[in-house]
Amino acid sequence: MTAFAYRAADRAGSQKKGIIEASSPAAARALLREQALLPLSVVPANDTAPALGGLRLPGLRRRGLSARQLATVTRQISTLVGSDIPIEEAVRLVAQQSEVPAVRAVLTDVRGAILDGRSFAAALGQHPRAFPEFYRASVAAGEQSGKLASVLDHLAQFVETRQANGQKIQLALLYPALLAAVSFGMMVLLMVYVVPDIVRVFVSRGAELPFLTRALIAVSAFLQNYGLYLLIASAVAFLLFGRWSRVPANRMAVHRFFSERRPFARFSRQFNAARFAGSLATLVESAVPLVEALQAAAAVTPNLHVRAKALTIAQRVREGLSLRAAMAESGVFPSMLVAIVASGESSGRLAPALGRASGELERELDALVATLVALVEPLVLLLMGGLVLLMVLAILLPIINLNNLVGM
Repeated sequence: MTAFAYRAADRAGSQKKGIIEASSPAAARALLREQALLPLSVVPANDTAPALGGLRLPGLRRRGLSARQLATVTRQISTLVGSDIPIEEAVRLVAQQSEVPAVRAVLTDVRGAILDGRSFAAALGQHPRAFPEFYRASVAAGEQSGKLASVLDHLAQFVETRQANGQKIQLALLYPALLAAVSFGMMVLLMVYVVPDIVRVFVSRGAELPFLTRALIAVSAFLQNYGLYLLIASAVAFLLFGRWSRVPANRMAVHRFFSERRPFARFSRQFNAARFAGSLATLVESAVPLVEALQAAAAVTPNLHVRAKALTIAQRVREGLSLRAAMAESGVFPSMLVAIVASGESSGRLAPALGRASGELERELDALVATLVALVEPLVLLLMGGLVLLMVLAILLPIINLNNLVGM
């Protein structure tokens, strides 16, 4: 069974959209006619794309599920499977309850693959962008061991925690970013529309202007004459940098820069180590073989340089080296994580040790983010306040000089 996205018209002529399961497009059209609907378009759900004027744009495709959607879907399926509901029925119920078309399309397609005889993990594999590699590996291990319910419950907790942590970082950095953007925008508006009118008064008096005022006039004139060109040049530079960074070698160089150079290195190391340790703990606890678990955990590590090192760790472990020694050899993970891994290997309790390490790294990351935000907010205020002060001084100094001349 395959999920198809359809657009059809009823007897009154109004159009309807939705998802329907069928073995082929022809079967989907037949099912729609049985429902007294006239099929207008029937395409596989995987190929659905935004439309413009009724035309489908082939270059734009659905990219999968967001972190929040994945966390919600995982928790719902985990709850249903834990209540002894078959996985096919659990996926159907979650898809039926979802109000997001993308989620409904993905889950309907997954259910169709299960009805065709595939395993749950194999069905998820049809949507690698929606379900990461570590997620599918955990599900496969749960199916093989007969502990799918417990694995899904653990996955739900992990995905929810990861989504909450990511959201916390975004919200923490949102205020400083908005503050800087609004302040900069107000300054540009002042320079373009307010400063020129004030400057005309000074120029008409023929007074000698201070250097600060002349600099302000020059910047204002530049923005008036070349501001639009500067904006276009910035947009072009941004697009060129985006294209340049998509080249694998260039992207690797950028990621290596962030992982090795101050002041980004510490934050990058903590963030990637927390993601790697959390994913690896989930996989090991789900009874995934260590080498496969390392490869899957590496695949969801954001930094490409750290990801390459993690894949090297998996290769070294495959060759017989201990996990602690391989991680220490890579040089990209904090010593605390390496020490906890060493104790977990010695005691034979690697999964709980990795879980503790992940929790500790997350707490340190939260403290680091809080410190950065606490520093960024006053820094932005001081910077913007300093620039505004310079603008005020540039305007007031000629006024003071004119008053002094009048007084004389």
